Amino acid sequence: IMEYIPHGVCSRLIHVDLDGDTIKSVEFVGGCSGNTQGISHLVKGMNVHDAIARLEGIRCGNKPTSCPDQLSYALKQAIGEA
Repeated sequence: IMEYIPHGVCSRLIHVDLDGDTIKSVEFVGGCSGNTQGISHLVKGMNVHDAIARLEGIRCGNKPTSCPDQLSYALKQAIGEA
């Protein structure tokens, strides 16, 4: 399990567990509970590259990033592309 410290969002930590190129689990610490749980359930079992492509660049209001966008950074780090 890899830990990522997100920047510019409410969540304080993202735990990512991969099985090769497949996302086994994602857990956010902090942030909007319903939204982060929803994201975690949606990406479970998904190909990591597909998830990055779908989540990268999503913004939260006026912020230049969001929890889904930060998850894309965490996934990139987990596969060694960050």
